Amino acid sequence: MLGANHIRVRCFDGITRTGRIKGKIKKRVWIREGDVLIVVPWSFQDEKADIIYRYTRPQREWLQRNKYL
Repeated sequence: MLGANHIRVRCFDGITRTGRIKGKIKKRVWIREGDVLIVVPWSFQDEKADIIYRYTRPQREWLQRNKYL
């Protein structure tokens, strides 16, 4: 967590990006270290991204069980 709705995210492509928590999920979803997220990189700055979804524990376990992660 970097503060001001920003978070450091390590992506599957090996790049560490600065993620911005979108306003839609900012007040409804708590993001913690170790969570699996969906991020969308910015088209004009590849080192930054928007966080659009956080998987819950049962969803993450399903993804691991079915070899998506």
